[in-house]
Amino acid sequence: MGNRLVKFALAIIATLPSVSPVLAQQSPCDGKLTNSSKIAADGTAYVTRIVPVPATISPEAQKSLARVESDAKVPHTLEQRRTGTDNWQAGVGEASKKLYPVNVATDSIAGVPVRVITPLTIAPEKRDRVLINLHGGGFNSDSGSLSETIPIANLSGIKVIAVLYRLAPEHPFPAGLDDAVAVYKELLKTYQPNHIAIYGTSAGAILTAEVTVKLNQLKLPLPAATGIFSGLGDLGHAGDSISLFALNGFSGHLDDPNPNDQGNKEYTGTTPLTDPVLSPVYADLAGFPPTLFITSGRDLLLSGTTILHRAYLRAGVDAQLVVFEALPHAFWNNPALPESKEADQLMAAFLAKRVSR
Repeated sequence: MGNRLVKFALAIIATLPSVSPVLAQQSPCDGKLTNSSKIAADGTAYVTRIVPVPATISPEAQKSLARVESDAKVPHTLEQRRTGTDNWQAGVGEASKKLYPVNVATDSIAGVPVRVITPLTIAPEKRDRVLINLHGGGFNSDSGSLSETIPIANLSGIKVIAVLYRLAPEHPFPAGLDDAVAVYKELLKTYQPNHIAIYGTSAGAILTAEVTVKLNQLKLPLPAATGIFSGLGDLGHAGDSISLFALNGFSGHLDDPNPNDQGNKEYTGTTPLTDPVLSPVYADLAGFPPTLFITSGRDLLLSGTTILHRAYLRAGVDAQLVVFEALPHAFWNNPALPESKEADQLMAAFLAKRVSR
């Protein structure tokens, strides 16, 4: 997955009730580390915590949480990030196909490159249904067009179109948004809107909400459902979780909070961060389609996902939220975890049910 999704900063570092950061480096076996807290006058919290691995998660997930990554920052060029992400995506794609057999092809829709992921067999009643995937990757790489689509196509029995939208920094907002909208508009010529769903993970989850706002502004018919899997809806503010967790949870490099950091400028460009398309929490969300939100207890975008979920609820949207215990950001990109299989089942069932009405 590379570096953290977005370099948002917080003015407050606070603890969550059941998942709190280990900010000291001593071994928990040496007797030196204790739970402690110091609260500054402005509310900033300086804390250490001992966080056992929950016994309620699978042995495979427990093993994955035991993986140690250096806290040191390791800079990567954009080319290195993209090369590494592409190689990883190819490998995890092959692993996913062994668990979830599908056909994968490349194509172009409305001039936008796409991957077409097709179940080996499609039931007659599902041939006029389609799912649109907007992949993750921090808006500057593709870390999901295979790992986010292969399980869903297989489990739902519905064709998935993964939009390979233009990436930042070469193409800042709204380039990727425009590509996704163009694909959706083209698919409307073949599919009924109530037979289309849009979903994404991480950057793709953010883009899913942005696309829905834009479609509403354009007065286009909205899809039957959306899936926002570890995302956020406010590009100007993050939340506690992004100061608590690195990409892999507690392990790995975590930037120091910087209250003057105004978000991922490579993606947002010159667009105001309160723009209702860029940051959907500022949009009128009333009438949005049923939406499934999924995140996890050690997800750096836990706060962002739950804040956007609440905004949907306030607008009267049929919005469901599932939070997996203890796991890090977008854990379902590891297809071998039992929790990943459960998450994929939830995603596929939700989307398939909504486009089948």
